[in-house]
Amino acid sequence: MSFHGVFTAIVTPMQQGCIDEAGLRNLVRSQIEAKVSGIITCGSTGEGATLTLEEQEYVARIAVDEAMERIQVIAGIGSRSTHEALTLSESLRESGVDGLLIVTPAYNKPTAEGLEQHFLTLAENTCLPICLYNVPSRTGVDLKPESVARLAEHPRIVAIKEATGSLVRATDLRARCPGDFALLTGDDLTTMPFMAQGGDGCISVVSNVAATEMVEMLTAIEKGDLDRAVEIHLQLAPLAAALFCESNPIPVKTACAWLGLINTAELRMPLSPLSEDGGDQLEAALSGLGRSLDRSLSPKSTLGPGEVPDREDAEACTVEFELEDGGAS
Repeated sequence: MSFHGVFTAIVTPMQQGCIDEAGLRNLVRSQIEAKVSGIITCGSTGEGATLTLEEQEYVARIAVDEAMERIQVIAGIGSRSTHEALTLSESLRESGVDGLLIVTPAYNKPTAEGLEQHFLTLAENTCLPICLYNVPSRTGVDLKPESVARLAEHPRIVAIKEATGSLVRATDLRARCPGDFALLTGDDLTTMPFMAQGGDGCISVVSNVAATEMVEMLTAIEKGDLDRAVEIHLQLAPLAAALFCESNPIPVKTACAWLGLINTAELRMPLSPLSEDGGDQLEAALSGLGRSLDRSLSPKSTLGPGEVPDREDAEACTVEFELEDGGAS
């Protein structure tokens, strides 16, 4: 697979505490239509931290099924412990995902040596390509460039999502890492300058609701049309700011619901619905892009977890439906 271009960190649609499969499939289709390179399931934006292992595997499997190899599907993996990350990695073995996005373990604050051993252990126990994920603002630990360079020597560690927002970091990583090691920014507001310093793409929150524009901007950068790239960058800046006016994914999930991409903006506790002030900023940003929206009150957050359909039962229902459909015709 290739970590190149726009990868959307998709939200996880929910209804009444359960994964909304219809909403998830619709969201994946919208990304395919926008011609993104791929999607990320159950990352920070996908509320992976509040989903059970069964739910995360279910979301990945549905995304793969809907994508039908038209775009790449990368599964997010986040855990405080290496053994739990290994468990999730193993559960995704037969899901059909194209790769793994593995975040640094939160709360424990491991040393550089501990971080490197964490990722190397995971790399040695999977056959899938791995994209490292560095987001110190969430995890409390920073994966330094010198560690990334050492990890990049492993054949299955092929990329990093760098979400510090530091442009100095982007330069340092490009100087230290092999040319075929992909650098992806996880900070929408700095996507354009990141790309100018040797970046290969982005893992974007904005592209949940403005995927076409994000794809066009990166295409313009690749073609050397910087005037057009800057124009799009400036157009998207107010939206990027609005989508982080409160904790991600509160605003972006709300935006997806207002635009009809998913059925509801339901979140899982401890996340709470978007405030009125945040809603005003989000509405202004979306309207500024010419989006037609239906601003509605978000439902209360739910506790979860929801029930996950058994794989065999789901397949049996599908076969039964196809037989009935065939008989009716």
